Amino acid sequence: MSIEIERVGHVATIRINRPEKLNALSLAMYEDLGKAFAETRDDDAVRAVVLTGAGERAFCVGADLMESIPALASDRFDISAWDPAHLKGMNFYKPIISAVRGLCIGGGFEIMLATDIRIAATDAVFQLPEPSHGFVPAGGTLVRLVRQIGYAHAMEILLSARRFGPEEMRAKGVVNQVVAADKVEGVAHDIASHIATLSPTAIQTIKEAVLKLQDLPLEEAFAREAELGQRTFTSTDAKRGLQAFADRAAR
Repeated sequence: MSIEIERVGHVATIRINRPEKLNALSLAMYEDLGKAFAETRDDDAVRAVVLTGAGERAFCVGADLMESIPALASDRFDISAWDPAHLKGMNFYKPIISAVRGLCIGGGFEIMLATDIRIAATDAVFQLPEPSHGFVPAGGTLVRLVRQIGYAHAMEILLSARRFGPEEMRAKGVVNQVVAADKVEGVAHDIASHIATLSPTAIQTIKEAVLKLQDLPLEEAFAREAELGQRTFTSTDAKRGLQAFADRAAR
């Protein structure tokens, strides 16, 4: 049972590695996943992250219910302890690309919603089954899903507790691409590697702006956008980029 981090160039891969249990997260693994996100956030060499699960059967089926439900039901465990694993309150502005094979259920679905670009395999299965068990998907999903896709699509996913295929999720705007199962991680890495060649200042500012400005009043959002834009225009990355452009134009 582990959360693994592998670095290749400027891309880090975080892998949920418990395939014999469909990558279900124990309480310790939830803590370790939050630590993995913090570690890659704070590593200046990492410019993009790929998130995936080990094996062919599952991306992640969420919490190990045999452990977590008794803890939650007894009220001796606060669900907010999982916030870092769900990228809540993390100020994580590096792009995360998820590579989803097999089951993406419950907390696994919720963690995927915290990522920026989602590549799904043709064998992927998505579900938020929580209402059928008497509780709700409170790992960020009640906030994120309806902000990311249309209201009616979000409510169908949230209220029905049924399983959805990858093409349904693509049509609803939950995932970006559907590819063959043996290609999904490679496609995710190609996207991450390309993004990692771009200005990290610009990329992280874009994500910060999208996350922070969407619910501000319009004029306040525009003012904050200008501040963030000015920060990038005066950055070292921008000076290098503009100089390189000028050098090419002068040839």
